[in-house]
This record gives sequence, C-alpha cells and structure tokens, in this order.
Amino acid sequence: MANEVPALASLPGLSSRASLIADAIRDSILKGIFPPGTELVERQLAEMFGISKTPVREALISLARSGLITMSPNRGSTVRVLDEAAVRSIYEMRLLLEPHAVRRATEDFPSRVLKQARQTLEDARDAIDRADYGELSLVNRRFHRLLYSACGNPLIVVALDEVQDQLALLAVSMLWRDESPSWEQEYQEHRRLCDAVGAGDAERAAELMTAHIEASLEKTRVS
Repeated sequence: MANEVPALASLPGLSSRASLIADAIRDSILKGIFPPGTELVERQLAEMFGISKTPVREALISLARSGLITMSPNRGSTVRVLDEAAVRSIYEMRLLLEPHAVRRATEDFPSRVLKQARQTLEDARDAIDRADYGELSLVNRRFHRLLYSACGNPLIVVALDEVQDQLALLAVSMLWRDESPSWEQEYQEHRRLCDAVGAGDAERAAELMTAHIEASLEKTRVS
C-alpha cells in the first residue's frame, strides 16, 4: 500500500480523529494514491497516521457508508471498484438531484460562494496545464459542491456529496485504465455553468447542469 499519506499530529477527540482520518483517506483515494482494488489495512493505516486502530476503523466504516470502499469479513477493506450497474445508479441519482439543487441555489446564490467557485475554475485551469489529474478530480468535486451546497436542502447536499465522491472515484478508475476523461471540455462546461449561476439564470443553470451530466455519462466507459 502506498505511504504518501502524511502522519498526523496529535488530534483532539476520537470522533474528530476519525473524521480527519476519513478525509485524508478519501483524498488519497480520489487522487489515485490508493487506486481501486487497493486493500486498506487498519494496522498499516494506524502506523502511517501514528494513532490507534480504533479511529481508523471508524473512518473506514464512514467511507464504506459513502460508497468509496467495501468491507467484508474475509477481505477486510478495499477501495471500491465500480461496475456498470453502479455507474448507472450514480448517474441516475445525479440527474435527479443536481440540476434541481443548482436551480434552487441559483435563485439566491451567495456572492462569497460564487467567488469561491470562480477560484476553483482557476485552480482547475492550473491543474489541467500541469496534467495533475488527481488534483483536478478533487477540484472538480469542490466546484460542483460549491454550486449545489447553496440549495438550502441539507438532505440533498448529503446525497450529492456521496454521489460526487463516487464520480471522482470513477474518474480515477478511468485514469488507471488509461482512459482520460475530457478535462478540457468539462472545464469549458464548468465556466458556462458558473456564468449562468453568476447571472442568476436558474433555468439556464439547471439546463446546463443536465447537459453536463448527460455528456459525462455518454463519455463514460466501464470495463
């Protein structure tokens, strides 16, 4: 198992530790440090983070609930490998929720969040230019979350957070199969989305999001 995850300094509280460990493992998965199929061994992770196995176990359980890893009595924890049925389910959920969430958010979009969304576009441009596709996967996830998290419905936000994690995992899976997603096209689609949100055009933003999701699904190939 790769050892790029940095050791953590002393962390307050068990639940806080588990949350921070989950975030670190999630980022490592979504950046491709732990590719699909990688076994995540509690003892090794605990040694890497310099903590006991208990918060690591809690973190892995949390990641299993979000669909990023699988846990079984015989094999332990492994980074999830998405099959065709899983991809269809992910995109079906996304098409149902994300255009609606963006429409709702655009009706009264916070200027502070819009500024952050525009900054992520600059971050994405930089990652594309550097061919840092692991980082770009995280930046794209952050961009989408900024748009839908302002919808005012926390249940939708939680559901879409899990969907976006699994979409980022799918992007990493494609990279490991030498099937690069169309990052430049996605970047341009994100720019148009951001412009519609900034203009307060809720219907246009929802239409662009629907088209963006459908185009992404069309390009997706699962072995």
